[in-house]
Amino acid sequence: MAYGADLNFSVYQPTRVVFGDGVVAELALECKRLGIERAMVVTDRVLIERTDVIQRVEKALGTRLCTIYDAVIPDTGVEIIDDGARLAREKGCDGLISVGGGSAIDTAKGMAIVITEGGSIRDHQGSSRLTRRQTPHISVPTTAGTGSEVSLYIVVKDHRAHEKMHFMDDRIIPDTAILDPSVTIGMPAQLTAATGIDALTHAIEAYTSINRNPLADGLALQAIRLIAAWLPKAVTDGTDKLARGQMLLAANIAGMAFNSTGVGLVHAMAHVIGARHGVHHGTANAICLPHVIRFNADELGALYRDVADALGVDARGLGDEMTGEAAAQAVAHLNSRIHLPPRLRDVAVPEADLDACAEASISDGAIVYNGKFAADKDLVLGVYKNAY
Repeated sequence: MAYGADLNFSVYQPTRVVFGDGVVAELALECKRLGIERAMVVTDRVLIERTDVIQRVEKALGTRLCTIYDAVIPDTGVEIIDDGARLAREKGCDGLISVGGGSAIDTAKGMAIVITEGGSIRDHQGSSRLTRRQTPHISVPTTAGTGSEVSLYIVVKDHRAHEKMHFMDDRIIPDTAILDPSVTIGMPAQLTAATGIDALTHAIEAYTSINRNPLADGLALQAIRLIAAWLPKAVTDGTDKLARGQMLLAANIAGMAFNSTGVGLVHAMAHVIGARHGVHHGTANAICLPHVIRFNADELGALYRDVADALGVDARGLGDEMTGEAAAQAVAHLNSRIHLPPRLRDVAVPEADLDACAEASISDGAIVYNGKFAADKDLVLGVYKNAY
């Protein structure tokens, strides 16, 4: 689509991306580039106990490995970040290597702040509050979804309050992303599916954001094409390195896309469902995405025509709402093919809590970037009910 004469945007993407089968072996070289002599590996027990990925990381780092912090859990929390930063200071670590999914990468991003700025991660919540370079950080994603390895966002769960804290700052974008398909081999099919739809949601919401721009558009549409082509293959065969690599690239470029545009209503809803009811973020996105597309379609139909095309659906000649319906059905069909649940009731979200979820969603920062106005409780509640 054409842009108006008043188009104004900025894009900042400083991450060095290293892609290829086996490139995790280059970690020491990447540490040298950043001046990291004593690296802390930030990861989780599952990767240590069930895979050889951390052993490979240890071998690659050699004498540059200082210590391993393996306390990361899904939906990383305040205490995990603060404890990890405390250990890094005690050990004299001068850089972080996050190995894992979005929670590991976000944990390391938060630790980078606390190591440099002091205090607790709670003290730094907000947008663009940092004033100096943070602790060097290399990310090694083992899932293909969040795009956190190139994004300026952190999501941290306050487990006591059942809320998610949000951070946004250019200075927390990782310095380097190591995209190695071999470290994602054997990822469970359900996790592959959910994280893949997370990446798809990033791309679609970036393309339909109020902040959309030509650079992000190209990245977003390419990510959608890659996901439509390769996600089912990655889910079906966990050892397919080609599919795994294409999904790593898709998640990465979708992350670059939404880095400059923000996301939208799907994420505002999914953040709340995850915080209040423990639903995996990618699964929550998968359930909500078709219904948000339908909600947006009357105003964003022309954009969803491009989305439908990238998903392999011909929507030419259809009106806006029917175009949105075609895109929504394509997403729902993809969800079904990779065995993700279609409804909120299927993931134990109680119908009685939908009103409270809607109330919380309109306070989520993602909602302001939705391409159609959505910051109204009754509007959001309607979408939740449709998704239920």
